Amino acid sequence: MNIRRLLLSLLLLCPLSLSAQEIALQLYSLRNEMKIDPVKYHQLIGQWGISALEGGGGYGMSDSEYQKLLNDNNLRVVGVGADYNKLKTDPASILSEAKKYGAKFATCYWIPHAEGPISLEEMKAATELFNQVGEQFAKEGVTLTYHPHGYEFVKSGSGTPMDYMLENAKHFKFNMDVFWVQMGGGDPLAIMKSHPGKFPQLHLKDRKKGTPGSPDGRGDVEANVVLGTGDIDIAGLIKEAKKQGTKYLVIEDESSRSVEQIPQSVAYIKSVLNQ
Repeated sequence: MNIRRLLLSLLLLCPLSLSAQEIALQLYSLRNEMKIDPVKYHQLIGQWGISALEGGGGYGMSDSEYQKLLNDNNLRVVGVGADYNKLKTDPASILSEAKKYGAKFATCYWIPHAEGPISLEEMKAATELFNQVGEQFAKEGVTLTYHPHGYEFVKSGSGTPMDYMLENAKHFKFNMDVFWVQMGGGDPLAIMKSHPGKFPQLHLKDRKKGTPGSPDGRGDVEANVVLGTGDIDIAGLIKEAKKQGTKYLVIEDESSRSVEQIPQSVAYIKSVLNQ
């Protein structure tokens, strides 16, 4: 057997070696900087060694201009936003946005509800909607995901609204923001281990030690610190993501120090993946 055939045989025997976690960036992390100079900051993202983005839009550029900016910096949009009300009234526009970029994920970041924790009834309605639209999206090659935000963890009967959604998610998956899950009183690593395969994306952000929790999805974004320096088990989550085959490890740093912190967080993720 020649070397070429031997290598091919090994790849066929070890298909998981072809699937690896990719570090991505949620462009909301640079929301203020992009208002000033989107060209400069897209270039900077490429210099950080990141090529996958969650975003959409175009910062005032035409589709062709923005696509050129992405191409020039070896960037691509892998996930777009999925506004809840648009999912109800115009899901086709979200699908169109995803297809424009070739993105395979569309994430809903917030379920409208009264200020405070979400009710179980509201969560049931959202779950039904996500299952319905998620089935439609899947036929077009796009996965609908939900981004928990911390208001889903107040006890309701024997569990929480988040428990209900996790158990009843048939045609959609999750883009878990580990910071907001922990802020709401959830245990992101335990949730991930209890529901393997439901987390193709993770929003990785660490929380300053001593930060109080919040049941309403609100909190001080300045509590976002460099990954590995806060009170969330980021290393454990990365290792579990590697075990489960999570596709994108998405850095989202909402603090005013994001430009300084993001490259440090990239280095931390790489150090854990290489262990």
